[in-house]
Amino acid sequence: MTPKEANQSALNAWKRGPIAWMTQNSVAANLLMAVLIIGGIFVGLDVKQEVFPEVELDIAYITVAYPGASPSEVEEGIVLVLEEAVRGINGVKKVYGTANESVAALRVEMLLGADKDRVLSDVKSAVDRVASLPQDAERPKVTLIARRSKVISLMVYGDAEERLLRQLAERFRRGLLKHPHITQVELEGVRRPEISVEITPDNLRAYNLTLEQVARMIRMGALDLPGGAVKTAAGEILVRTTERRDSGQQYADLPIISRPDGTIVKLGDIATIRDTFEETDVETRFNGKPAARVSVYRVGEQTPIEVAEAVKGFLKQARAVLPDTVKVS
Repeated sequence: MTPKEANQSALNAWKRGPIAWMTQNSVAANLLMAVLIIGGIFVGLDVKQEVFPEVELDIAYITVAYPGASPSEVEEGIVLVLEEAVRGINGVKKVYGTANESVAALRVEMLLGADKDRVLSDVKSAVDRVASLPQDAERPKVTLIARRSKVISLMVYGDAEERLLRQLAERFRRGLLKHPHITQVELEGVRRPEISVEITPDNLRAYNLTLEQVARMIRMGALDLPGGAVKTAAGEILVRTTERRDSGQQYADLPIISRPDGTIVKLGDIATIRDTFEETDVETRFNGKPAARVSVYRVGEQTPIEVAEAVKGFLKQARAVLPDTVKVS
């Protein structure tokens, strides 16, 4: 075919359409294929990896603890009051309240496109202005619900005491947080530690005390409080009381009564103090054994693959410090 005939053939193919033209022009077809392949590689490297699609929830959550109250008391004293306070806020679509024993929960759903931060701030301000909550109710907590992406979990299990399993799981949690590719790790499926203080009525009468008085002394004597600053010639000195106590033995040394003759009655002298766990129905088992769960989440631009690989690498080292009765999977 002469050059003139080749040009005419290419022109006719172009008139029939770009696809027909490229079938007649191998250079253009190869060039286009190379562009698509290289572009696909660059785009593929930037594709965000997810276990499930990321969804933003425009919902604020309000919780108020009311120890010892029945669901009806929680509804009348907290739920109905807070519903009325936040329902009229600009940007709020619906308010759902739930009254349970000893706790109230409200879910504040926002309008589509509303400024979440502004609405959350308005909800917090409205809740703080409420002055008619029951005296025994705790301070309301207002948070913005966020969906988190769990990547992988570690199960620490075996024939061991609950305290040991929790301590090992907490050690793994702190170790995982030191890894540069891991940001959020939580301990789940375990009861929170609690210090139990039991006083018999005979001891209360013997020392002319009430449970409320003992509880107040415990609250006042187990806090870290700043005391301001003292200016001296050598500079400024910060004053702070360091009375925080984290174990039953430390609470046993807490002074309850100080007599004029210098004698001191300590909490351990009148009470039985035990390091235990809160009384809840939480129980975790794995392979039929008591267990504790350490859950690892993906945050920001972290990918599930790099987080999982970091956890698996950590797991190889973690198994070396476990006692014979405990395993991790």
